[in-house]
Formats: sequence, structure tokens, C-alpha cells
Amino acid sequence: MTISLGAVLRPQLPPERLRSAVRLADEEGLDELWLWEDCFLQGGLTAAAAALAWTDRVRIGVGLLPVPLRNVALTAMETAALHRMFPGRVSLAIGHGVQDWMAQVGARPDSPLTLLGEYTTALRALLNGERVTSKGTYVTLDDVALGWPPQTRAEILVGGIGPRTLRLATRIADGTVLNESATPERVREIRAAAEKQSTGPHRVVVYLVAATGEDAHARLARELDTLGLTGVGVAGDAATVAAEVRRYADAGADTVVLLPTPDDPDPEGFLRFTAREVRPLVP
Repeated sequence: MTISLGAVLRPQLPPERLRSAVRLADEEGLDELWLWEDCFLQGGLTAAAAALAWTDRVRIGVGLLPVPLRNVALTAMETAALHRMFPGRVSLAIGHGVQDWMAQVGARPDSPLTLLGEYTTALRALLNGERVTSKGTYVTLDDVALGWPPQTRAEILVGGIGPRTLRLATRIADGTVLNESATPERVREIRAAAEKQSTGPHRVVVYLVAATGEDAHARLARELDTLGLTGVGVAGDAATVAAEVRRYADAGADTVVLLPTPDDPDPEGFLRFTAREVRPLVP
């Protein structure tokens, strides 16, 4: 199978370095560059719009937008605008967000799953160009329609960890984003569930913690210890990283996104390594 290979540009990178980093990713031929909307660092859609404007071909993903923080009509408006301005180059994922962060801004819902289900359904309808009236527990719309809906179907990805969220994603979203805790076995489970529940194509995107260069193994070990994870991630040269990417591809991943450790000494170099050295070694 052909797999799309991407990398994450972590939001700890100062915003003023975004332009040079995304241009490098574009010039080096990286398939996808993913940005995060971590509180309280960079706005995901602001960064994505700038990244798309500064580049010509690389696909820009945002993984993910926390739905308690954003009114669904605003997300639909911004998403539609990006798809019309940069057709075929946008991947947006939505999800619960970190609940402690949501509590900090007074947006933590009593039922994150109910909110995500209502939100995804409403967002899908708005992006399809429908006029929507809805009165749910969390999402209320009264005769709302986008003036400029996307001209082609806009992909909606849902990110999550828990089994109920993942079941929701495979049932009503166009794809699932799995974080760095996902094993190839989890990817197989999601692929099997999507084949049973999805009514159309379902893209499986997975983050893979990766480290290369000096102290790669030590940096990976520190990051996994911080996250409380074992049995995931990869450290080593391009051949070693590519072999792990192929394991996830064989398990059913459509896109593998390499996630550098927070203490990677050269974030731009990691993008170059992914595009120039790892990409030629994966299908």
C-alpha cells in the first residue's frame, strides 16, 4: 500500500520560526506537515492558514481542534475558507481537547462524548452546504448555512484515545487520528472497525514518536517515560525509522506522522530527515 508520511512541527516552536520551517518542509517534498493547537501556545487555524499561504504543495494538518473551545459555526466558516483557498491541501481533526485545559477556560463539558457527536454531525452538515437547525445538549443552530461552503467534500477527522470516542470516529467521521500511544495492533483494530461501520473511505492517521541523531535513544526514553508509555516509538537512523513506519502501514495506517521529541535540538532538521531520508524508504 502507498502511505503518506508526515511530521509534526510542535507548537513549542516560536511562531516567528514557522515560516522558515514550513517552507523547508515544502521544498524538501514532505507529504504532510501537522500542527497542534495546544493551549495556550499557537492557534491551530491561524498557524495553518499562514503555513498554507507560505507553501505551494505540502498538505497541512491540524491535529486537533478542541471542540469545547470553538463554536461549530466558526469552525465551519474557517474550515470552509481554507478548503476554498487551498483545495486539496487541508487536513483538520477535531476532538475533546485536554480536559484540564478546557476547565481552565470554563469550557469543560459534562459529557465530552455527547458534545463531540453533536459537533461532528453539525460540522459535517454545514461543510456539505446544508442549512442546519439543531437543538442538542451542546450544539444549537437556528437556520445556519455557510455562504461559502467548500467546493468539494471537506474531510473531517476525529482524534481520540478512549474506545467510545474511537467508535464514534469510525462511525461518523471521515478518518481517525491516533496519538502516540497507538500500537500497530490498535491501528488494526481501528481499520477493522472502520471497514464494518464507515459508509465511505476512512483514513487512519497515526502519530509515531521518533528520534534520530545524537542521544536519540535517550531522548525517546525520556519522552516515553514522561508520557507513561512503553512499547511504542522509534529511535535510530532512517532505515530504522522507516522500518517502524512500514509496520504501521502494514497494520492499516494511511498516514504516519513522525513526532519529534520536545527536546529535539533541530526541529527543522527533523523535517529534512523525514522528507529526505525516511520518505524514500517507505512505499
